Amino acid sequence: MKPIILDVDTGIDDALAISYAVNAPEVELLGVTTCFGNVTVQEATRNTLLVLEHLDSSVPVIPGAAKPLFVSRVKASATHIHGEDGIGNTLTNMSTREASKQYAPQFIIDQVRSKPHQVTIITVAAMTNLALAIMQAPDIVGLVDKVVVMGGAVTRAGNVTPHAEANIYADPEAADYVFASGIPITLVGLDVTMETLLPKKDVQVWRDKQTALSTLLADMTDFYIDAYEDFYPGIGGCGLHDPLAVGVAINPDFVTTKPLHVRVDLDGFHSLGRTVGDLRSKPANEPNMDVCLEVDAERFLEHFLSKVV
Repeated sequence: MKPIILDVDTGIDDALAISYAVNAPEVELLGVTTCFGNVTVQEATRNTLLVLEHLDSSVPVIPGAAKPLFVSRVKASATHIHGEDGIGNTLTNMSTREASKQYAPQFIIDQVRSKPHQVTIITVAAMTNLALAIMQAPDIVGLVDKVVVMGGAVTRAGNVTPHAEANIYADPEAADYVFASGIPITLVGLDVTMETLLPKKDVQVWRDKQTALSTLLADMTDFYIDAYEDFYPGIGGCGLHDPLAVGVAINPDFVTTKPLHVRVDLDGFHSLGRTVGDLRSKPANEPNMDVCLEVDAERFLEHFLSKVV
């Protein structure tokens, strides 16, 4: 079993990623760290505890950063995508579980140091927690197995601005700091996640199971699909952004990658947060990550559906 840390800002696809990671026998979920993004860090922590309670999981939840590393900017609301509560307006009761008193960056440091060259960190939120961990303990750069990042759009349009993807845009300085740190990264961006469509008919299968977990995931995912319909009329499903990052950590063969040098635009007025890959035949710098450019969406979806509920 591959030990992983999952770093989330629990909206709907984060919830699906958590369920996928908990149920996948290939990985050992050491903890779920929370960050601001789709919702506040307090709401992300609350939502994560609720999902894990439905999963009957005792995996620890460790709250982290409440704001960006250096610059706080006015961010677009995600309520039209994830609902007022972040999980499709399904919140009817609070979890009886409590979050850890530890701080997420310190948890990351402790786990990586205790299991050198073993831990995979999957970030599906702003990258602030990981950036803070590296700042505090630069040695972890050489001690992690790898970092799988759901973020960016190297070869296609963004989803919060014409160029920027939401997780990178939430804290571009943190993302660029991590990208420049030398830590081994696989970037799972919109280049591939937009190809992973979860059809509405598969969500109905969850609903037909009539368990507390399957009903919760079906209700929130139906909200997510309805939001997708507003942006992409007739699409009939939703992208599995965060679950694909978990899938890549489980089986890298789900995707085809290319080594590239990628940095984050921190200065552009119209392109702030853009993940800029050097696509030239003779790039100026050595690659600093593997960028996912193709995905076997059918094989990934089959694996995801076999584990998530």
